[in-house]
Amino acid sequence: MSEMLTSPLQDLQREYRGWRVAIVHDWLVTQGGAEKVLDALLQAFPQAEVYTLVDAMPDEQRGRLKEHAVHTSLVQSLPFACRHYRYYLPVMPYAIEQFDLRDFDLVISSSHAVAKGVPTHPGQFHLCYCHTPVRYAWDMKEAYLRDAGFPAPLEWLVRGVLKRLRQWDHFASSQVDHFVANSRNVAARIHKYYGRQADVIHPPVDLQAFPFAEDREGDYYLAASRLVAYKRLDLIIEAFSAAPERRLKVVGDGPERKRLERLAAGHDNIELLGYQPAGELRVLMSQARAFVFAADEDFGILPLEAQACGTPVVAFGHGGALETVRPYGEAAPTGMFFETQQADSLNATLNTFETLHFLPQDCRDQAQRFGAEVFYRRLFECLQARMTRGIGCNE
Repeated sequence: MSEMLTSPLQDLQREYRGWRVAIVHDWLVTQGGAEKVLDALLQAFPQAEVYTLVDAMPDEQRGRLKEHAVHTSLVQSLPFACRHYRYYLPVMPYAIEQFDLRDFDLVISSSHAVAKGVPTHPGQFHLCYCHTPVRYAWDMKEAYLRDAGFPAPLEWLVRGVLKRLRQWDHFASSQVDHFVANSRNVAARIHKYYGRQADVIHPPVDLQAFPFAEDREGDYYLAASRLVAYKRLDLIIEAFSAAPERRLKVVGDGPERKRLERLAAGHDNIELLGYQPAGELRVLMSQARAFVFAADEDFGILPLEAQACGTPVVAFGHGGALETVRPYGEAAPTGMFFETQQADSLNATLNTFETLHFLPQDCRDQAQRFGAEVFYRRLFECLQARMTRGIGCNE
């Protein structure tokens, strides 16, 4: 985030300067969209202490975390937890409930898993910034089990664990005083699974970190994300494998990397670049013909960061992308959607995309609608409106 204080940020810092604030984040392992929101929250509340299940964030990615006390749970001390923390999912609800936050006035959970379940007490206000309800326990349960390929006896056990997690998650949601969702997409799922209303405050785009580039000099398309199955980088690679006249660069690392390298093998038009420093990613974004995004994402900050550079987006037309990309056919379009998560659908859309013209300034203007100043203003307004109804209102 920029070090220049915006007026809404100053309002937040001044209004809550005397408050004791705890921010609860599921786990600190690598920088992603949820961690960018955490960084913004830490700037708004410089006095905050951080509570997390596991802290294995590399020093070079810690950023503002270095300025805050970070408390970890019992999971931190379990064998291999820093690398294989997800295997401890069955104990995470118990671990999050062991945090004692009674000395804090304001508790903000940054939750895509169990952080929302942290206990609070009368006289405290618990605001949950929900990145998503637990997807592998709710709407992605069957896909998760299919991709994991558990043998039958173990699958039955895992189904039982996920059932208990859903029950616990629904109860935990009832203890939150107010929900904020990172998108209308997530707000709808919060209502479906938890029966709760949520304000929508989109994650902030660091506009200064992604400078605008008027001219596109590259002849390649760019895809970037953590290399995990649901991001569907395999679909993108399959599409470009069938269209050797198009160049693709893929940035990111993760458990899917070896499989994706095998898919790309023998296709000279596809480059897997692995993890790239933020500065190099910005250069790649600013010069690409378009940013390609195939995930059904809760929100997805990367398409907005590409648009901040002036780069149009070709995205799967579901989930958060529908809120961040203005499709061709609307005023000042910033990209296009493909209809199905299939290589043929993506290639057909790219064929049309290459016959059209998108203005870099329109892309930049779209990203500015999601800037940090908007995030801090909405957060300040939300807290002011909810606080006036009384601490611990549990709407």
